[in-house]
Amino acid sequence: MKEWADCFAKEKNWNVETAAMLLALTWSLEAENEVKNILDKQGMKYVVTEIGGRSFGEFQGKTTKAVLGACLNNGLIKKTAPQAHAVLHAAEEAKKGIMVNASTSTSIAVKVAIVRNDYWVAVAMFGQSAIHPLTNHYRAGLGVMHLTNN
Repeated sequence: MKEWADCFAKEKNWNVETAAMLLALTWSLEAENEVKNILDKQGMKYVVTEIGGRSFGEFQGKTTKAVLGACLNNGLIKKTAPQAHAVLHAAEEAKKGIMVNASTSTSIAVKVAIVRNDYWVAVAMFGQSAIHPLTNHYRAGLGVMHLTNN
């Protein structure tokens, strides 16, 4: 296990926020799989997807479909209004971190990690944005919402 994952594995008080953000921050499939193995041992459910858009509006439109679709297609949530609301609310909070001070013509590409336990769901986004390739920089966002079992 890598050094960065080792300190994460020793964490005694797991929360979905930390798990989602660390999963979103992974750069390689190897690192992603290491974090997923740790999450499996902790009994958490998760899904990872990617979203990109060539404008603020395009990114906004894709996010809801991608996040909800990933959760439903992978059995992360039930197809109920309360669970869909919790995931989408958390995604909206995460988007605030990504979209802060973003121009309407900003291109965005992010990795999205959604992690849940019995009571909470967290959506973490990490990626890059730019108005022009020379202005590329990183952005991150995190949202958390209480999850009902209905």
